[in-house]
Amino acid sequence: MAIFKKPRYSTVTVDLRKRDIPKDLFTRCPLSGEIVYHKELEKNLMVVPKSGYHFPLKARSRIDSLLEPGTFEECDKMLKPVDVLNFRGLASYREKLDKDQKKTEMNDAVICGIGKLGKIPVSISVMDFRFRGASMGSVVGEKITRSVEIAVAKKIPLVIFSASGGARMEEGILSLMQMAKTSAALARLKEIGVPFISVLTNPTFGGVTASFATLGDIILSEPRALIGFAGPRVIKETTRQELPNGFQTAEFLLEHGLVDQIVHRLKLRQRLITLLSALHCGRKSAVLK
Repeated sequence: MAIFKKPRYSTVTVDLRKRDIPKDLFTRCPLSGEIVYHKELEKNLMVVPKSGYHFPLKARSRIDSLLEPGTFEECDKMLKPVDVLNFRGLASYREKLDKDQKKTEMNDAVICGIGKLGKIPVSISVMDFRFRGASMGSVVGEKITRSVEIAVAKKIPLVIFSASGGARMEEGILSLMQMAKTSAALARLKEIGVPFISVLTNPTFGGVTASFATLGDIILSEPRALIGFAGPRVIKETTRQELPNGFQTAEFLLEHGLVDQIVHRLKLRQRLITLLSALHCGRKSAVLK
């Protein structure tokens, strides 16, 4: 008769669950609702295996996934932002910077340097959305400009991975000036015929989109990345028109010609090598002629 007895269940207290289950152990896919073990997600470059949803990727993790081991040399690592305007809000700009610097172990929102993609030396810049929403302040603009200047001086291809919420409001007009500075530097690169590939990740907005992010010889994007200048609410209120569904997605922009290719993150390294090889060979042929 024991099989008919009511089974006993143990209750796990909230405190016990909190103690036994590490934080960020699992991640839910916003596309499919699938629960993914976080360490497996990290091994897959933050791409959900079944749905293909692309979570944001840390700048250093992206660099490690792209470049040949041991070839990356970081440039201008010690550049740090300064609170020139003595900006005050709920927290000071300096306090916000200190918090993000500790969280990300970065001095600002972009990592720049040189390395090799396959056998091709490149100047590369990778933005990290965790730092102030990868907003473009003076340091970001300066580091991007110097990365372009390295490509000019060494005559090596330039690759920039963009992810940004736009200009950094705490730096006012100094932030907006970076749009012109980075664009002017890229004009010099274009003059000498050195290729520039721009890769747009989710999200890429504001002054970054309006400057260097959309000036590439080839513009790639990750799937479902949101790309634009202003947000949809602002655009709708300004134009007073109904906006097409998904009009700021990479897929919509591919259809309308702003984006050249949408590339899955796990295929991106090989795609870049293929494109750079073709562009580099084309440049050599043009020089020979």
